[in-house]
Amino acid sequence: MDLGLKGRKAIVAAASRGLGFAAARSLAREGVSVIMNARTQGPLEEAAQSIRDEFGVEAIAVPADFNTTEGRAAILDAAGGACDILVNNPGVRQVPTPYDQITAEDWRYWMEVHFMSSIEMIQAVAPGMKAQKFGRIVNMSVSFIKFPQVGFAHTHAARLALSGATAAMTRELIGHNVTINSVCPGLFDTDALQTNLHGHAERGNTTYEAIVQNRLENCPAGRFADPAECGDLIAYLCSDQAGFMSGQNIVNDGGVYQGLF
Repeated sequence: MDLGLKGRKAIVAAASRGLGFAAARSLAREGVSVIMNARTQGPLEEAAQSIRDEFGVEAIAVPADFNTTEGRAAILDAAGGACDILVNNPGVRQVPTPYDQITAEDWRYWMEVHFMSSIEMIQAVAPGMKAQKFGRIVNMSVSFIKFPQVGFAHTHAARLALSGATAAMTRELIGHNVTINSVCPGLFDTDALQTNLHGHAERGNTTYEAIVQNRLENCPAGRFADPAECGDLIAYLCSDQAGFMSGQNIVNDGGVYQGLF
């Protein structure tokens, strides 16, 4: 399917691997030039080069911390201050923290990572999108915002704040053909998932294999999802065909899209 995106320009954060790279790759396959951001230059440049080689589109690597004002400024500068597509993906992992051990500093830090970073990027690019009558914004969230997990009160709160804020913002933008949606992945076969499962095994005094087996037994699809599935969903959300969809949280768990809320 031709999604009608050829010649568009996208900013994709945390794009050196995992779901961010999958999003950049799916967009590049549609002829979109991509400004790819991650913190570590070497892997990021390798990822960008692989996209140039495979799809022949422009892929600009911007090594910077998306979760800092300076990092976001560097990304926007590389994009010329504007883009057609924005994929907000903070790309920061967290470990569970009991509610009574979450400090005021923790609350502020995760609000910066999962709320302010994306909000500031939206506020920077949305006016240009509105003026040109086209814009697609996708926030990378997590399925846990619908199924909250013990130990993640601070991160869930920040992600839910982003969903609420963007649901309001999209009502101001949808009439100008600018959409904002959140993709909420569950169990995708990425490096991040492997790291998290190893951490769960260590904290639970069990084996990695046992944790994997447990997750698969409780996964609707009986498998971990392929990152390309998420990348392709994001590309579709950025198409003209999906212009009617905005303000949605699209939850995925193990390759089965459970719907919107």
